[in-house]
Amino acid sequence: YFLSEMLKSQDDRSDGKTIIISGAGNVATYAAEKAIALGAKVISLSDSAGFIHDPDGLTQDKIDWVRAHKAKSGTSLAAYADKFGGQWTEGETPWSLKGDIAAPCATENELSAQDAKRLAKNGVLVVIEGANMPTTADAKKVLRENNILFAPGKAANAGGVAVSGLEISQNRQRRSSGADEVDESLQQIMSDIHASCIKEGLKDGAVDYAKGANIAGFLKVADAM
Repeated sequence: YFLSEMLKSQDDRSDGKTIIISGAGNVATYAAEKAIALGAKVISLSDSAGFIHDPDGLTQDKIDWVRAHKAKSGTSLAAYADKFGGQWTEGETPWSLKGDIAAPCATENELSAQDAKRLAKNGVLVVIEGANMPTTADAKKVLRENNILFAPGKAANAGGVAVSGLEISQNRQRRSSGADEVDESLQQIMSDIHASCIKEGLKDGAVDYAKGANIAGFLKVADAM
């Protein structure tokens, strides 16, 4: 939803975009699921052993298989290529692939300056963090130099904490919300977070989302105090 808001601010949308995702846990697989629901094409997932490249794009059935497969101890995604086709690359990350959006959802410091240069060369428009601090400081510098939009995890991945807040509210009110109601609330929350980043990070017609998120977060705490 945060990505959708970013693209909307550029008079663009996620529908039809190709997305490179790293990781194969909850963040990665649910990001892939939501991206597909919004009309995007997800072409990769990864684990500590390597990455899969599926040019045809992941589907819900493929994502369900990945979740069930990775739930088994000691497994890698190498078996994905045998079952669904595509390519398995041992010992590498997916940042050499061509796509419109890159979403590092695996681990801290996984996207290096060299990776950022490859993404820039391949025409990536947005890097949106799913993991905690997956982009190195040097990589962020490369992204800025190449005018690639960067969504920090503190803003883009705030949905998890937000939905926990919705859950607490339900518990206190002794009520239960349906999935559609929760999803609608989440969409509004992420839209509001994006608007805050724009408000505090806009300068000379460009948006520094990291700066916007930091300032908006600081002001929220300061105003509460």
